[in-house]
Amino acid sequence: MNSQTMNTKQEKLEAFGRLLDIMDDLREKCPWDQKQTLESLRHLTLEETYELSDAILQNDLQEIKKELGDVLLHLVFYAKIGSEKESFDIADVINSLNEKLIFRHPHIYGDTEVKDEEEVKQNWEKLKLKEGNKSILGGVPKSLPSMVKAYRIQDKVKGIGFEFHDAEDAWKKVDEEIQEFHAETDLNKKEQELGDVFFSLINYARISGINPDSALERTNLKFISRFQKMEVLALEKNLKLADLSLEEMDVLWEEAKLLQ
Repeated sequence: MNSQTMNTKQEKLEAFGRLLDIMDDLREKCPWDQKQTLESLRHLTLEETYELSDAILQNDLQEIKKELGDVLLHLVFYAKIGSEKESFDIADVINSLNEKLIFRHPHIYGDTEVKDEEEVKQNWEKLKLKEGNKSILGGVPKSLPSMVKAYRIQDKVKGIGFEFHDAEDAWKKVDEEIQEFHAETDLNKKEQELGDVFFSLINYARISGINPDSALERTNLKFISRFQKMEVLALEKNLKLADLSLEEMDVLWEEAKLLQ
């Protein structure tokens, strides 16, 4: 594998400056770029973020590079619109970030001592409260997908010590919630209990060092790949999946597993 020579800091700054110049040109001369607003870009930014997520899960470094560029374009675009509103520009965005990073890393830029990553995360949450956040959970975006939101909620409260002692204790909670789910007969209450099962299982995964969202997405991709192989096998055998019994489809499923 050929290694690529990395750019110097000056070359990186020049590349970023060129991007800012291009953004100015597009905003001034391109009809599509001229029409965009903070609101119109929002859903496109979410799409680009998910495309970056896909590339990361596939460990496709060239695709990651491409998708990072798309996300970066959106960040610069938002800052450009902010400057037109005379509210903020890209330098304000970066300077604000710089100050926040310095403030939240007193073990690097101050005299605070930490022994491990966990103490860093605990200090981070305490410092956020000092910045004026009224709740540890105040920074969790409302629009996050449910599984990601549950993970972030749990990770944040862990920062102030609200956490099971170990994964074994967390699994006992999973068992307890599953039993309550099975025992419930009212549909509405059963839905609530299922939510508790998911929340406790996500918590167990997190404490065990597993990202449940990544784990589920890898399973989704594996299922899609295997099912599509099953469809190909059926086509090769002149069979229609919809006409097969579950037992017959299981045979094809096992064949498809061997092809992965």
